[in-house]
Amino acid sequence: MDASDLPRPAAEAQGETDRYRLKREAIIAAAARQIAGRGLKGLTLVGVAAMVGLNTNSVTYYFRKKDLLAEAAVEDALTRFARVVDPDDAPELGPRAYLCAVLARNFALAAAIRRDEEAPLTVLSDMRALEEPARSRLISRYFELVARVAERIGPCEAEPGTGETGGKGRALARAQLLCDVLHWSRTWLRLYAVEDFPRVEARLADLLEHGLAPSGQGWQVAPLRVEEQEAPPPGASPEAYLRVATRLINDRGYRGASVERIAGELQLSKGSFYHHLSGKDDLVRACFDRSFSRVTATQHRAAALPLSEWEKLGTAISTLLEAQLGGEEPLLRDTALLALPEEIRPEAIARSDRLARRFAGMISDGIAEGTIRAVDPAIASQCVMGLINSAVDMAARAGRWPSRAALIRDYADPLMTGFFPKG
Repeated sequence: MDASDLPRPAAEAQGETDRYRLKREAIIAAAARQIAGRGLKGLTLVGVAAMVGLNTNSVTYYFRKKDLLAEAAVEDALTRFARVVDPDDAPELGPRAYLCAVLARNFALAAAIRRDEEAPLTVLSDMRALEEPARSRLISRYFELVARVAERIGPCEAEPGTGETGGKGRALARAQLLCDVLHWSRTWLRLYAVEDFPRVEARLADLLEHGLAPSGQGWQVAPLRVEEQEAPPPGASPEAYLRVATRLINDRGYRGASVERIAGELQLSKGSFYHHLSGKDDLVRACFDRSFSRVTATQHRAAALPLSEWEKLGTAISTLLEAQLGGEEPLLRDTALLALPEEIRPEAIARSDRLARRFAGMISDGIAEGTIRAVDPAIASQCVMGLINSAVDMAARAGRWPSRAALIRDYADPLMTGFFPKG
């Protein structure tokens, strides 16, 4: 018998296990940093190997191919996000204390990431770009997490005469909104220094607890009528590509919305795609431009109405949520911004920030008018952007509600009137 065949002491075996685990975690953290800078498309085994001081063959000992490493990075992000929203060490907290604890954990994680003490969270929407069975497994796990958040928030009774579902349906909508607000905060927190995080956390907590409306004031779901448009031209028009690409990016992420899938949805060849568009990045730019233009048009139409600023804001939100939840022509989800390649991400984020500032202006005017509660307009406007652009996740659950208006109200109400409204 060779000496290498002899049983190893338990301590030695455990040491090897620990070394394997630590190196694997370092590789996943490096992948998360690379994805944060370059998007899932830019993840490479060569780049990750260089970041952890290994050669590529050594990395493949842990992850045979890039897709397995991408899956591990997304799963790690989901596990870390679960520790933020579903802490095991605080099961006794009531709904209000639970919300404050979640925000505290979220800002602590954001600060640690900013100081490079922890790797960035890989964008959870990237799970949509993974191949099966990983894609379905992780999406299912995420929705199970949202359901647990709904249980922690607690039951919520429907208000008489509003058409709301109340109970589990409304709690689920509130849980989804909370998760969406936390996801989107990773984009707009870049505008603040870490030293300002305590004040931002306090202002966000106040907004989520009490909402935008003054005490006792409600709001109506009143979307603007869709303006008549000419019928789209038949065949492979650029507009057709934009509609299909937007839906696929929302459903499968930037990486998952391949040229092959887009052309296949339209039953056309890849050659036809390149006849109309020079490349995928140009297509994504056009999708964002189309979505941003629709938001801008809605903001201007609402602002021109002879209504209070509160009613104008409610009208704009109702209209945009109607588009998101209708399923036919949704807006491109803004969380896709975080997964864009670095060469086109700044342009898209800057455009999104301009839309947020317009909402901030509406909120500021409403505060001055007395129809909107005194909140931080910059933070509130970013929450409005997150509310609108992540609402597509609720479309698949629309069957739980008696009408689209009831779903819109249940989903938006925690931001409009608060998770725990006064009086």
